[in-house]
Amino acid sequence: MVRSLASRLLVVVLAAGCGVSGPSRAASNGPTVATSGPITLATGPDLTGYMHPLVDKWNAAHPTEKVTLLELPDAADDQHAQMVTNLQAKSDRYDVLNIDIVWTAEFADAGWIIPLDRRQFPLDQFLKPVVDTAIFGGKLYGVPYTSNAGLLYYRKDILSKAGKRPPKTWADLRRLSKTVAPKYHLEGYAGQFLPYEGLTVNFAEAVQSAGGAILTDDGTKVAVNTPQARQGLDFLVRGFREGWIPKRSLNFKEEESREEFQNGRLLFLRNWPYVYGLVSRADSKVKNKFGVTLLPGESGPGSSSLGGANLAVSAYSRHQKTAIAFIKYMTSLETERDVLTQGAFPPVWARLYDDPALIRRFPYLPVLKQSILSAKPRPVSPNYNQVSLAISNAVSGALSFRQPPDAAISQMAGDLGSVITNR
Repeated sequence: MVRSLASRLLVVVLAAGCGVSGPSRAASNGPTVATSGPITLATGPDLTGYMHPLVDKWNAAHPTEKVTLLELPDAADDQHAQMVTNLQAKSDRYDVLNIDIVWTAEFADAGWIIPLDRRQFPLDQFLKPVVDTAIFGGKLYGVPYTSNAGLLYYRKDILSKAGKRPPKTWADLRRLSKTVAPKYHLEGYAGQFLPYEGLTVNFAEAVQSAGGAILTDDGTKVAVNTPQARQGLDFLVRGFREGWIPKRSLNFKEEESREEFQNGRLLFLRNWPYVYGLVSRADSKVKNKFGVTLLPGESGPGSSSLGGANLAVSAYSRHQKTAIAFIKYMTSLETERDVLTQGAFPPVWARLYDDPALIRRFPYLPVLKQSILSAKPRPVSPNYNQVSLAISNAVSGALSFRQPPDAAISQMAGDLGSVITNR
């Protein structure tokens, strides 16, 4: 449920046009006509309530350039659909858009958002992997706003009793899940295995943690038909076949898997940083009993899929100058600190992950920084939704034993080839 999570992470895409005739892909330093005035920020729901005070602070300082916060539906697919409908109609209703990082290529390729001048933003102060998500065709089409990467949550109390350390490899994870978990009446490991975006993420992490890839870096060729990809899929299939991944997790998204861990039924859980605060609450059965570490890989620490949000300007905005100024404000160091402390979302400024005061408040920050720096973006494609569907459909067939892993990989490769060819 990366996109569902990303809807909480409030991704903003900026698209700005060149006059009333539509977008110009040739522009490299922003719109040819930059004007100031009221703008609208289209975003997912402000679930933690931190966004409204940030907008209010801007509005108090900019009475002639006020921002209206337009909250879209909670589901990322619905947000995407509304944004696409608006942009296809060349409507000027949205000025700044809150988008999942995987939508950046699609929106840029369609000419719906404008390229931005890199010199206007402190990109060298951001974590490098998050900057890469905002670049398409060598140009900057968004400004990183939040980041995200997967973590392995584990029952530190149980491992301590068993005299074991957190797993670093798949073999460690398998062994501990099969031997330690049953002794303490727990199940071994779970991730997000319902056939949706979350399954695409879990599979991508397994593949890249084995040294493989799904598409080439530029998204123009299929790269999944390899021994490494089969190894990643076999790791997951083996977990279900041997029972240390519970069969019911085939219906898990982020929240279902989080609840299993929080209610004390799992030894290990793959999930996002937002889970940390929830499982630390007073009503959690594992409060003060869990820890976090990097995802395990085939022969050492693995690699997470990179999540997060970019802010971009609509190509049809009539007040592009204000839109860009607002993005600068929203991605400033001061605001990014609020993104973490008030919204509990991973920021993009590297220095915030090394701040002793923040680490005391959010102990997972050092591990999260490592996870982000070693993370890789999901397959880059203007047709990402179709790419994700092809992946999750094939992987689901293998995990539910409807087809062998080799057949699932072959099916996936063929379907991905069709998506790329039909761009």
